Amino acid sequence: MELKKVKVGVVQATPALFDIDKTIDIVCDWIEKGAQAGCELLLFPESFIPCYPRGLSFDAVIGKRTDHGREVWLDYWNNSLDVTSDHLKTISEAVKKADLMVALGVTEKEKIGGSLHCSLLYFGKNGALLGKHRKLKPTGLERFIWGESDGTTLTTLDTDLGIIGGLICWENYMPLARMSMYSKGVEIYLAPTADARPAWQATMQHIALEGRCFVLACNQIVKKSDYPERYQAELANEPEMMSAGGSVIISPMGEVLAGPLWNEEGLLTAELDFEVLAKSKLDFDCVGHYARPDVFNYSVNKQPETIKVDSSSTQ
Repeated sequence: MELKKVKVGVVQATPALFDIDKTIDIVCDWIEKGAQAGCELLLFPESFIPCYPRGLSFDAVIGKRTDHGREVWLDYWNNSLDVTSDHLKTISEAVKKADLMVALGVTEKEKIGGSLHCSLLYFGKNGALLGKHRKLKPTGLERFIWGESDGTTLTTLDTDLGIIGGLICWENYMPLARMSMYSKGVEIYLAPTADARPAWQATMQHIALEGRCFVLACNQIVKKSDYPERYQAELANEPEMMSAGGSVIISPMGEVLAGPLWNEEGLLTAELDFEVLAKSKLDFDCVGHYARPDVFNYSVNKQPETIKVDSSSTQ
């Protein structure tokens, strides 16, 4: 039996920070580039729309908020994505035209209630929004701008390309969250992030080896000069290179297939050979022959069933 090979890509790029319209144009352009490169699945970084607001404090200190901080929040909120809006339709049309699956990191705006969430949106080849994952635990001051999610968005998709799922940034440090993906049989594990430290590579390699899955890790590249002029004074003490990237694609045996890419924009591509995936299970399968259900119990509250994506819905 000949196992499949899947060509994937990760986008390391710079959004138009705090400008949803221009950033969506950038997203659509990279989707077209992904299609031209022959990708069947394309991953974008964490909160690519409208940006990851690195370096901004929103004037948040314990026991005190300011009018300026609320103005920054409003700017970010106004440029975040409502999944019922025409902005989403524009992205969906680009995905459909390109005929590839897309996983897109966004800051998602709730239409009712006003909260923001750090989300990963999954689009089928026909442009349909198949599902989404919202970050379970925002890190540090992220908790001031993003709400928490729950098990209902620990989403996995069973597609022609394989079983796809993933976690956002430091969720990948949460062993039980990772296990929620492994327990669903994830084969292509997505890890959009804002972590540009070289040490992040070790985490991605560990997940590939632990889950015996392909790992696609994706980050933005952002310079201080990319921010709007209105935020330059607040960022005065920041270095010019604020996020150097580090996107990478790793095999189930821990082999780096593409990247890591540093200090520049680019599209990393790799062919995922599912024979490698099958062979990797010879000596380790954390939810199979290496599991000990007689010793350990594991459950996830409200995790949904894997979404079955029919081939007809991805054409």
